[in-house]
Amino acid sequence: MKKKIIALIIAAAALSCSGCASASEETVQRYAWPLGTSSPEDTVTQIYAENFAEEVSALSNGRMKIQVYPNSVLGGDRELLESCKDGDIPFVVQNTAPQVTFMPDIAVFDMPCVYGNIEDIRTAIDDESFINKISAVYRDAGYELLGYADQGFRVMSTNREVRAIGDFKGQKIRTMENSYHLAFWKEIGANPTPMTFSEVYIGLQQGTIDAQENPYEVIVSNKLYEQQDYVIETNHLPHLISLIVSDEFMQGLPEEDREIIREAAAKAKEFAREQSDERIASRVQIIEDSGTKIITPDDDLRAEIKEKCRPVYDEIKANIDPELAEAYLAGAK
Repeated sequence: MKKKIIALIIAAAALSCSGCASASEETVQRYAWPLGTSSPEDTVTQIYAENFAEEVSALSNGRMKIQVYPNSVLGGDRELLESCKDGDIPFVVQNTAPQVTFMPDIAVFDMPCVYGNIEDIRTAIDDESFINKISAVYRDAGYELLGYADQGFRVMSTNREVRAIGDFKGQKIRTMENSYHLAFWKEIGANPTPMTFSEVYIGLQQGTIDAQENPYEVIVSNKLYEQQDYVIETNHLPHLISLIVSDEFMQGLPEEDREIIREAAAKAKEFAREQSDERIASRVQIIEDSGTKIITPDDDLRAEIKEKCRPVYDEIKANIDPELAEAYLAGAK
């Protein structure tokens, strides 16, 4: 059923685009392509996708059009990846975590507590050596990586004040269905519980779970802070957002169009990162104004968390390309 919906959307986009040309432009080939995300509209993911579409249109003088479909209209994360690989949905913008199932080396980003600030991460993933290696991972899986934006770090929200490592003990925290994420929280003493995201707010409200972890953007857009007394800036993982395109689709385009897409992606990445920084500051203010307290762990606690989670770090290194891991860790202090 989902395949039929995608086919109808593509056909409708092509028809609407072909009717846009004036009589003097009838010989100009025009395109309209779908881009899928599983995120709501009011997110950096949507900003990234929309700005990319705008840049493609501007750089091609309106000849190339991209229509963004948020909120899993074209499918959830797994369906989007499968449809992108098949070429049914040329473009996808999504968090890297779901991609580990398809590309195990993407777990490089699941190594906890590697970088202390987001600028260091951006420098690391933009490094030519790293980007060449990670791009090869996507290419081997049938995609072309066009870039990474982000939503800052993932942080923890909870009803328990966390000042020492023992304060994590026994806290039932919702995580994504990712074995490395689960292992991280177990190592520091918490009780991680995978749960469908749509159930998180109710779970916090009813006490089924004590805590959850997400970037500030998600905590505010879903009002999770309403059910929590504290946000702990664990900054345990970066929340990276990838922009990918079907490799088969990309190779079928003229070189001129491929270059337009890559240039547009580079511009959109920088714009999305700027927006992320601004939005995090405003989201922090919203949370503080609500009465929820934000706690920044001191250096001693950060060091203890990093030491506790070393087995996870070592397990990931043992299961991914060593050269890729080395390239990612090159800028870590």
